[in-house]
Amino acid sequence: MNVNRILLTGCAGFIGAHLAVKLCRDNPTWEIHGLDNLNAYYDVKLKEDRLVLIAPFSNFTMHRADLADRPEMERLFAEIKPDIVINLAAQAGVRYSLENPYEYVNSNIMGFLNILEGCRHHAVKHLIFASSSSVYGANTKRPFSEHESAEHPVSFYAATKKSNEMMAHSYAAAYGLRCTGLRFFTVYGPWGRPDMALFKFTRSIYDRKPIEIYNNGKMSRDFTYIDDVVEGVSRLLTLPAEASASWSGMAPDPATSFAPYRIYNIGNNHPEALMDLIGHIENEIGLKAEYKFLPMQAGEVEDTYASTDDLEKITGFKPFTPLKTGIGHFIRWYRDYYKMGNL
Repeated sequence: MNVNRILLTGCAGFIGAHLAVKLCRDNPTWEIHGLDNLNAYYDVKLKEDRLVLIAPFSNFTMHRADLADRPEMERLFAEIKPDIVINLAAQAGVRYSLENPYEYVNSNIMGFLNILEGCRHHAVKHLIFASSSSVYGANTKRPFSEHESAEHPVSFYAATKKSNEMMAHSYAAAYGLRCTGLRFFTVYGPWGRPDMALFKFTRSIYDRKPIEIYNNGKMSRDFTYIDDVVEGVSRLLTLPAEASASWSGMAPDPATSFAPYRIYNIGNNHPEALMDLIGHIENEIGLKAEYKFLPMQAGEVEDTYASTDDLEKITGFKPFTPLKTGIGHFIRWYRDYYKMGNL
């Protein structure tokens, strides 16, 4: 696939900033156009500092805009004329979606519709968009497979991500837009989001405050290191979805389609107990946490576990970073970024 220009939304976000750096560094002849509205869901300075990482690359252009601003999105698509669109921008957070559902409709539904329309009207060759492991919701068959139905989300955030998958499929079917949806599993690492467990636990331990542990600690997550995630995404860029000749409406496969549409998990294929995560953080920091055990939070699930067979088959890549190694990288970044010094 001939690539000249990429539009990457959510470029000031955790995954977006890391991906922007990799794309700019590895593909100096490509124009990387980043888009972000730098909203105040969490510390804007952290987002601005991520952009500083990308600024040295001459092939990067920053556009500050909101996905839900239809006229501005129409203008940007007409101006940039991207070959590939990577949509990582979204209102994130499972728990926040219980309190502010309208924010999720505005960004994740209306904003994504503007992305689809831009791709449709400007002959985009491949749309890659972020979904989430949360779409598996009430599923209990492990590991979670893209080929199993995921029709029972338990948070509104998950419902909007499942809606994105369905919206993308409709555009693949109606207009031939090549769409690839990526279900990310608990991404972590340097420059991560402050609302995620690793970041919150680390901050609380350094501040000598109790850490809140839901479901009395009886949870596990398929933690996926950020470098593994961006490697998986970058490998899929020039592998646009193809229609499946074997797809059957009598036994529909949710991961493929008669249209050019695919869904992939990007996870570590190795769930870790929440209490083991906490133990790794304590060991890396050198402090014991004070625990505050709480019941299960609404919208959360007990366990996540990704099947990554399809990702490995199509890209030759399988996420591999051990949790202990990734946490070490994060804690060193956190200590440096917040100038914690030695304990």
